[in-house]
Amino acid sequence: MQKIMFWINFQLAQLRDREEGATAVEYGLMVGLIAVAIIATVVLLGEQLNQLFQGVTSELGNVLPLGGTP
Repeated sequence: MQKIMFWINFQLAQLRDREEGATAVEYGLMVGLIAVAIIATVVLLGEQLNQLFQGVTSELGNVLPLGGTP
């Protein structure tokens, strides 16, 4: 009986000492926070970036290709 109790306590101690699950949760939280930061940045700067790219596109449309005629 004593061997069985020792074995059960040993198994419980091993389960208690495992950290793989905790590490996976930590990585999941980090990925989630990074995703929130990216979404917030896109939402806050999206319109400004859109205007910037539209300005660049319109300026590029005004440039003649090399060797082209006006």
